[in-house]
Amino acid sequence: MKADEVLRRYAAGERDFRRVNLRGQSFKGKDLKGADFSEADIRGANFTNAYLKDAKFCGAKAGLQRRWQISLTVIALLVSVFSGFLCWFPIFFVLILFSGGLLNVLIGWVSLSLIIVFLIVIIHKGINSVAVTVAVTVAGAVAVAGAVTGAATGAVAIAVTGAFTGFVAVAVAGAFTGAVAVAVAGAVAGAVTGAVAFAFAFAGAVAFTGNFIRISAVALAFAATFVLLCAYISWQALAGDEKYAIIHTNAIAFSTKGGTSFRHANLTNVGFTSATLKSTDFRRAILTRTCWRNTKKLNRIRPGNTYLQNANLRQLLITGQGQDQNFDYQNLRGVNLQGANLADSSFIGADLNEANLQDVDLSRAKLVQTQLDEADLTGATLTGATIEDWNITSHTQLQGIRCRYVFMRLPTKDDPEPRRKPDNREEEFEDGDFADFIKPIVDTLDLYHNQGVDPRAIAISLKQLAENNPEAELEIVAMEKRGKDKLLLRAATAPDADHSKLNAEYFKTYNQIKALAEAEVQALLAEKDSRISSLETMVETALQRPSFYTNTQVEQVDIMTNNPGGISQSNTGSMGGGQQGAIGDQNKQTMSTQAAASAGEQLTQQDVLQMLGQIEQMIDSAEIPEEIKEEANTYLGAAKKAVEKEEPNKERVNINLEGVAEQLDKASKVAEAGTTLFTKVKPILVKVAGWLGAAAGSFFGTL
Repeated sequence: MKADEVLRRYAAGERDFRRVNLRGQSFKGKDLKGADFSEADIRGANFTNAYLKDAKFCGAKAGLQRRWQISLTVIALLVSVFSGFLCWFPIFFVLILFSGGLLNVLIGWVSLSLIIVFLIVIIHKGINSVAVTVAVTVAGAVAVAGAVTGAATGAVAIAVTGAFTGFVAVAVAGAFTGAVAVAVAGAVAGAVTGAVAFAFAFAGAVAFTGNFIRISAVALAFAATFVLLCAYISWQALAGDEKYAIIHTNAIAFSTKGGTSFRHANLTNVGFTSATLKSTDFRRAILTRTCWRNTKKLNRIRPGNTYLQNANLRQLLITGQGQDQNFDYQNLRGVNLQGANLADSSFIGADLNEANLQDVDLSRAKLVQTQLDEADLTGATLTGATIEDWNITSHTQLQGIRCRYVFMRLPTKDDPEPRRKPDNREEEFEDGDFADFIKPIVDTLDLYHNQGVDPRAIAISLKQLAENNPEAELEIVAMEKRGKDKLLLRAATAPDADHSKLNAEYFKTYNQIKALAEAEVQALLAEKDSRISSLETMVETALQRPSFYTNTQVEQVDIMTNNPGGISQSNTGSMGGGQQGAIGDQNKQTMSTQAAASAGEQLTQQDVLQMLGQIEQMIDSAEIPEEIKEEANTYLGAAKKAVEKEEPNKERVNINLEGVAEQLDKASKVAEAGTTLFTKVKPILVKVAGWLGAAAGSFFGTL
């Protein structure tokens, strides 16, 4: 059927093109969404830039048309023949070994040794490393031969160069031929030609030396070695051996000329189940949730930079069997693993965004920091899986998940069931319970910092992220210290916020700021609102003690009200055990706060400013580390500005005075003068807390 006829019927609403003959037809740039080409013959068809979303090619036959197969086979054989003639160079100079004379013998032995080394390297290290080896061996040859004569140097160099060119060219030609017909055929074709070349070299050497028997033995030995080597390399290259990847890549590129092309095509949700895809071009195609189950010859396609270049993943996509395999940190975005067996597999840090994971068995799988935005886990089995810091969003499909229990931390020998949910090991999730359990934390943007946490960089990056994306409505809802120097920061966002984009933008800014010199950071801070230091202090506090900050514990305090859609955050944390720790000593805190209120209820705005000025003088005169003194005064200055306003912003005063107290507490732990200073300042802070009234946080109850 001609392409025009297909397009005419498609425009008329027809979608069924099963079993039609479309060999060599062009659908370049056409919209064929939802068309069914199952069991069609699409060899040589051109679907470049076509829009094929939801189309079906189940059981279709792609690849080369017969005339292209014949043409490429002939070309490959010609390349093999040509490359065989190159091999007379190394043999000629080795045969000099038997021509007599000290110089000739030396040249012959050096050439023979280098070629033997060359062959060993090819077999054990592969073609990819040969270029380096050749450079080294040639250098060695020059050194040795140069000691004898300049002519010898040239002879050895030509010998090694000839060997490299001949063997590599024949191996490539053999792989080309194998990609079209049979691997060994190309190797033998090149080898036979090489043998003919050997015969010429042999005849010349006999005429030159008259030593028939020894030269015959050498020529036959090299001919046999050459045949076996070419066959071996061609076979290994087509089998996918990484040592010969360069040959395999070039052979596939050669064999896809004139084959079926899906280059740049949109193949979202397309089904290739049981299709034959040899010599098909998928470079730069969109392969989101494309189904490859039971396809044939998928290792003979041209994948480009798509996920199909991964041999292990290709096998998983074909068979659906990936039990107990390691996919850590791999880019698996958009893969279709529907119904696959992935029990006990590891996906730590893997990108599974937009993946089809329907009915997948992920029992006991490691999903630590796994990205699952827009992934579909409908009907998946997650019993025993570890979901520490996994990234699911409101766009992740969790309907019908089968799960009896999960772990929130990776198991260890000492603790094989860490943070099990449900907590009671005698209980298990009922049908539908897991989705309800995990739902409250789905809509958060998770910013996980796993090394070298920089509170100041975090504060600046968050503020900049909020300024650049006001529509995201960022609101910090939780901070949790993880391990010695790790921090998980969670922020609620608008329902339609792009978490992937926000995450990438945040960490790009964060890493840039971390790389800045101190002077550059200070200059950047000068441009920002001074109140950003409050968030920095909060991060530092979270890192210094096992705190968990959450918006369910305290009222929200907007520290960046000048931001359009600025960051709101919870400013008080519980100690050690979450929410219960925050209220465990609630009576004591309440009584202390009431006492402070009584003491401060008569204070005026001017009184508070004088008290803050008194604290500033105490700090300036105290012998404490300069960096602590500077930080404390920064918080104090921000607090004074908030008090000076016509309508004092008591919430902001509270946040910054907490920062002052934190710095003085730090000073008390490093210097005796700091302890004395903090003792003197505490009563003043308690009085100011009384003036703050309801705005005073629970922190002041601990003073």
